[in-house]
Amino acid sequence: MTILFRYILREYAKIFLMCFAGLVTIYMVIDFFEKVRRLLRFDSGVLPMLAYFALKIPAISFQVVPFAVLVATLLTLGLLSRSNEITALRSCGISLLWVTSPFLLFAGGLAVILLAFSSAIIPLASEKAEEIRLVQIEKKPIPLTVQAPQPWARIDADALMRVSTIDVGGKTLRGVRLFYFDQAFHLNRVIEAAEAQYAASGWVLLNGNRREFAPDHTVDLTLFTDQPADIPLIPDDFSTSLAGNSETMTFREIRNYLGRFQHKEVSFSRLLTDYYGRIAFPFVTIIMVLVGIALGLRRSGVRGGSMAMGIGQAFIVGFCYWTTHSIAIALGRGGALAPMLAGWMANILFASFGLYLLLKVRH
Repeated sequence: MTILFRYILREYAKIFLMCFAGLVTIYMVIDFFEKVRRLLRFDSGVLPMLAYFALKIPAISFQVVPFAVLVATLLTLGLLSRSNEITALRSCGISLLWVTSPFLLFAGGLAVILLAFSSAIIPLASEKAEEIRLVQIEKKPIPLTVQAPQPWARIDADALMRVSTIDVGGKTLRGVRLFYFDQAFHLNRVIEAAEAQYAASGWVLLNGNRREFAPDHTVDLTLFTDQPADIPLIPDDFSTSLAGNSETMTFREIRNYLGRFQHKEVSFSRLLTDYYGRIAFPFVTIIMVLVGIALGLRRSGVRGGSMAMGIGQAFIVGFCYWTTHSIAIALGRGGALAPMLAGWMANILFASFGLYLLLKVRH
């Protein structure tokens, strides 16, 4: 790295860290005062509460980093332009691409870090934070059996399962019902069992009955004490994917879960949309740098706006991005858009917007 490259990178990093620290602090203060009154009622002490809020920092950082990158880009360009440093660099024959390359390098490094956060760190930290809240702060006893957070699950293209309660660990299910349908979505078989236990060979239904519905409306009832069942789920699924919150699943858990259904023609629009959205979001740091560079230099090609204007532009761009991203994710979850397109749509649109503005900058 040249001296100028290191200088620009250092100045940009300093401003980014100030913006990032300020945004995280504001977010944490608001979150703290929103929840502290309820948490103090349990008289759990200071350390569990500190641990709980500390474990929320990865998720908060994941959300505020793109906005901090955009603000830092606009402010850095504004300060360099105000002190005529960009003019001096341009007069020496240095291109704007070279001047802004430290911004892109820094944003690329942040994208890799955020991808690691999204892949594993945030799900594990969120799960641990929830455990601290329930056990150490609210002092709730660890239950042996819990109500199924999502009682219904699709186990095949033409089969559904309903579970009443789940033992901790997910290896024993109670109140199990399996519903099988024909091609016209007419119910043709129902299996009910008091329990389902997970063994090395798969799930085994205990103490239940099987009813077969014939076309002539007769019912064939068969009782059983144990019967193997073709259920592609594993115990961990009942505390992650079936809880209805993919944010608590690591990328590996999502891929393993989808892999168990790859031959069953089952659609997982919501899960896939969230998965692609979590992959795409870290790269918004690079897009925010592109947009920030274009906005910071668009008026004269070498001159940025004031700090107030830069912050105002950042709020507008950030709001537009979040709105677009939220709408695309909602459409993907509902099946109106392909999951991959929904996850990447906001990035594609704003990357195109940033590149378009860059073309308007005089080089």
